[in-house]
Amino acid sequence: MIRGVTKVKRLTLLALILLSGCLGISPTSTPAPERTPVPTAKEQTPVRTFGIIYPMAHPFYEMITELAERDAKPQGIQLIVKAPDEINLEQQIRMMETMIKQKVSGIAIDPIDPEALTPTINKAVQAGIPVICFESDAPDSDRLTFIGADPFQEGIRMGEMLSLHLKSKGMILIESGIAKMNLYSRRLEGLLHYVKHQTEIQVLETRYNEGHSEQALKDLEGMIDEHPHFDALVNLDIISSSASILFWKATGLNRSVLAIGLTPEVKEALINGQMVSVISENEHQWGNLLIDHLLMAAEGKTLPPWIDTGMTELPAKDTNKN
Repeated sequence: MIRGVTKVKRLTLLALILLSGCLGISPTSTPAPERTPVPTAKEQTPVRTFGIIYPMAHPFYEMITELAERDAKPQGIQLIVKAPDEINLEQQIRMMETMIKQKVSGIAIDPIDPEALTPTINKAVQAGIPVICFESDAPDSDRLTFIGADPFQEGIRMGEMLSLHLKSKGMILIESGIAKMNLYSRRLEGLLHYVKHQTEIQVLETRYNEGHSEQALKDLEGMIDEHPHFDALVNLDIISSSASILFWKATGLNRSVLAIGLTPEVKEALINGQMVSVISENEHQWGNLLIDHLLMAAEGKTLPPWIDTGMTELPAKDTNKN
């Protein structure tokens, strides 16, 4: 039991989350290009239909959709946007299969399980539909490019931020997403590598929510009950971040929280002081980059194997930059 904090039962935490709403890298990289000018009416390309498939429905991805739609509409591009309600590999595969049958002009996918999705990605490419990956890569597939940051380096940077905040000493808890997902496993590898070799920070426990908000809340409650004297919590996925914000609001717990992924609620948490630092994946670039590169691929242009979007550290005072 944490001193001074009333223990909140799982049912209470689950009610909070319901009330608040649902809520692999190529060796060479190319910096993200400058924004593409919107063509005039006479210059617009023929109408094309692009598919975007997310790993789950979440406000984080709704933000990306809004940005993509803003750039697609003036160019006569129609978007079909799909996402499982919660992380579900089978649903993501079915969504990909449906888009192949619809003969869309291109597909952008954030693959839940890159290895499992590789055959379907290859099937789309063999059918003449270019595929690009974003956020999470499927490097062994026939996808044309990957848009996103290096997750291992994200983990390294998180370790640097953590070391600076804790002065290289202390005890931490880590909550992550899907254990098999390369995106999260590489982030964890980078973080643990830095912590082990560059600090005296002790990792008390690491748990995985497997993409489920309720599990993330249970994980937090369980870890904090078992390790009440921890100094900081590190969230490696957006589900963990959402859960920690709810948990901190419910318990009034005053411990440091760091995260990867700048969602709207994380931005608010930074402003309110519920989080001390966040690594932004420069998500504000994704909408434009997805549309630009899907269009280039549909036109038969050669794409670099990796569009490196980099990362930006956002302490509370810098949250208005993105």
